[in-house]
Amino acid sequence: MAEYELGLLGGGQMAMAIAEGVRKAGWIQESSLLFCEPNADQVARLQAKFPKATVVPQAAQLFDQCHRIVLAVKPQVLESIESSLAPHVLPHHLVISIVAGIPLHKLSHWLRTERIIRVMPNIAAQSLQAASGIAVALGVNEEDRAWCDRVFRSIGRVVHVQEDHLHAVTGVSGSGPAYVLMMIEAMSDGGVLAGLPRDVALQLATQTVLGAAAMVQDTGNHPALLREQVTSPAGTTIAALRVLEERGFRGAVMDAVKAAADRSRELAGPIRKTEPAS
Repeated sequence: MAEYELGLLGGGQMAMAIAEGVRKAGWIQESSLLFCEPNADQVARLQAKFPKATVVPQAAQLFDQCHRIVLAVKPQVLESIESSLAPHVLPHHLVISIVAGIPLHKLSHWLRTERIIRVMPNIAAQSLQAASGIAVALGVNEEDRAWCDRVFRSIGRVVHVQEDHLHAVTGVSGSGPAYVLMMIEAMSDGGVLAGLPRDVALQLATQTVLGAAAMVQDTGNHPALLREQVTSPAGTTIAALRVLEERGFRGAVMDAVKAAADRSRELAGPIRKTEPAS
């Protein structure tokens, strides 16, 4: 039996968000969390937030004491240590990578295993509202899939995709929070331009975006249908929408998503075929 239920290679924001998610969900105890983090300042932050968890400095210790491990480091960090990890990866290990830009075939080659899952979450994991795309290697079984799903559902919502579609996931949800944050900023600035105090404008813009997203999730209706419901003839909303259309708002957002997806594909290089999403 493994000494710890979940191991996290890295102790940054995403690793802490995942740990917080499973802890809040109540199905992994804090004392069953093991972090590998060599940075002393980050170790102190981890110990303050998760006092019952264990933090070790060596990645080998993680594999020796955990059966299920999330790789949550920067690509260059993983590339610099992959040769030292490989001897510690055994058949009982499930490896989940949230490392950007490193495809399954490269992870499999580095770690000498096909029992690998790639996940592309986003920064909203910090608020347990992430959108995560998941792709699996051929060596992953149904139990592994279910366990991975449970982890990432604890920090938001998940979708299963073919690995090559993770580039599009990056364009929509991986980079997407930045687009929405820019929109909130712009709406807030517009409120100030129209005469509102800055703090009031920001509160209204933030809640409006949150509320609109909740409408889509709660009703299951297409955004266009919901938009039509709040667009009265000759009203204020249609006047605003006309300006957005004239300025190319819709096309700009579509082009931004495509640009992020294209850049993701460039960074990752060619990807071999993996098991299709179920």
